[in-house]
Amino acid sequence: MRAKQLTAAIIGSLMLFLAAPLGTQAVAQDKKSEGPGLSDVLTDLLHGAQDDKATAGPDQRVPFGREEMQLSFAPLVKETAPAVVNVYASQTAKVRSPFDGDPFFEQFFGRSMPRAQSSLGSGVLVDPTGIIVTNFHVIKDADEVKVAMSDGREFTSKVMLKDETLDLAVLKIDSDKPFPVIAIGDSDALQVGDLVLAIGNPFGVGQTTTSGIVSALARSHIGISDSGFFIQTDAAINPGNSGGGLINMAGQLVGINTAIYSRSGGSIGIGFAIPSNMVRAFVEAAKTGHDFFERPYIGATFEPVTPQIAESLGMESPHGALVSAVEPAGPSERAGLKPGDVVLAFNGTMIENVDALGYRLATQPIGATAELGVLSKGEEKTLDIALVRAPEGAASAEILLRGRSPFAGAKVAEMSPRLAQRLGMKADIKGVAVVDVDRNSPAADFGLQPGDIVREVNGQTIDNARKLADASQQSTRWWRFTVERDGQLLRQVLRY
Repeated sequence: MRAKQLTAAIIGSLMLFLAAPLGTQAVAQDKKSEGPGLSDVLTDLLHGAQDDKATAGPDQRVPFGREEMQLSFAPLVKETAPAVVNVYASQTAKVRSPFDGDPFFEQFFGRSMPRAQSSLGSGVLVDPTGIIVTNFHVIKDADEVKVAMSDGREFTSKVMLKDETLDLAVLKIDSDKPFPVIAIGDSDALQVGDLVLAIGNPFGVGQTTTSGIVSALARSHIGISDSGFFIQTDAAINPGNSGGGLINMAGQLVGINTAIYSRSGGSIGIGFAIPSNMVRAFVEAAKTGHDFFERPYIGATFEPVTPQIAESLGMESPHGALVSAVEPAGPSERAGLKPGDVVLAFNGTMIENVDALGYRLATQPIGATAELGVLSKGEEKTLDIALVRAPEGAASAEILLRGRSPFAGAKVAEMSPRLAQRLGMKADIKGVAVVDVDRNSPAADFGLQPGDIVREVNGQTIDNARKLADASQQSTRWWRFTVERDGQLLRQVLRY
């Protein structure tokens, strides 16, 4: 009987002890300085605290079970990796021998033979019909582009669209079954510190996955391409990863890995990817059958806002894009944009520099209307501007040059804003431009390149394509001509 009474007393005491903190919270707070109670000790153990100086935050604790100790990217990789492919590009390069054309030396040394070259990269399937995104430099000048899937299947692809200024290309492969894909995500939703995976084929060793974080956003002036808006990541990217996918934790494509900063050729934790919003716009252009990636035209040119310019305009810091010129009767003039204005925002997004404005414009569809936040004469205002197709000009016909001249095999046309956009040049450049060059032509042998502006031939100023076509038909062995390339004048004198 006494044992039963003692047991009941102990149980009652324990119940009172456990109930006391719930009913007498104020008393407990007053007595906290006397020492930790049982509940405090249990809480500290669960949170991993060892003493009063422990720095563990309220969300930090030891794992509760084996499942929490085995967190892994494996499910994410299993879902996305099949849509990352290997891209093999091959071409036959013409090697010119100094003895070519000389019958005496050709008897002993023979004629130069073509040499096969190949390059290796990666790509990402973004459409179940077989549309693949990769880098332009992976397939540049390729005669044949093959694609190898992770399951061992191989396909011969065709190039749907390519753009050297963006370093992007779209390929197409065909099958009677749908392909695995990675959905294109919103790169504007990325934040510095977000976890990402890089999937590709580095050094040709086979498909490889690396992890890291987003190190920075909107990187520019890094010498990769004319585009100046890149995602920086410390996920290991090496040669062969070009064209591979940068994947977020939702399994979405947020970038196309394109280059690294390295002194040794290997990854040192500074890699760059083209944002997926640019990739999406490029893929849409390929699907609609465009022969080049058209950007919206607004009829204005811009330059950086320097600290001196910012100070003169009363700005607290140098940011935005300064309007340097406005085309008469163009969209910018009709919207009220004037030289000297500073574009501060585009559709509500702050514009840090000229490259950021170019990126925002390029990701918008032609025919849309954009809202510009502008600083004009010390006052901020909002302008609505139409995004239109670049004008072709009065004489947009392309002429293929023939005959016995250094220009034979070159296709030329008079400059226009649309042609300038196609060649990746400034919209205000005037003259006759080389649009394309046959690789097995005299024009290619003498080094003419798309984008060259022919200024003068044998003392005759060239201001239209027909005049250049007539000049290239001259019956002479001596040629003197001037070509403008990247703002520099190149003068050539040769006997041909």
